[in-house]
Amino acid sequence: MLISSTKQGDLLKKNWVKLNLFYIGQSTKKHQIFRAKQWNKSLEKIFKNIIYNEKYEKIGFIKDIFGPINFPFISIKILPNQSFNPNDKFFTKIA
Repeated sequence: MLISSTKQGDLLKKNWVKLNLFYIGQSTKKHQIFRAKQWNKSLEKIFKNIIYNEKYEKIGFIKDIFGPINFPFISIKILPNQSFNPNDKFFTKIA
C-alpha cells in the first residue's frame, strides 16, 4: 500500500516531540545536564534517542535519565565538533 506524500509528511511530524528542558550545567564527563519542566510516563521512551536542534540537525543523544519520577534530570552527550547552545529548543523522535 502506498502512502501519499502529504500523509507520509503528517506521519513524520507526529513522531517529533519537543523537549521542555531547563539547563543545569555540564557534568565532569562533559555531558550536558538538564531538568525536565514537563514530564509524563510516555516520555521514558526517549532514553538513548538522538537529540535535534530547531533546524533538525543532530546535536547529540540522551545518555541517561535519572532523579525524581515527576521531573527527572536528563543527561545529553553532545556529538564531537557540534556546537551547543543550552537555550536552543530540542526535539527527539518517538517511534
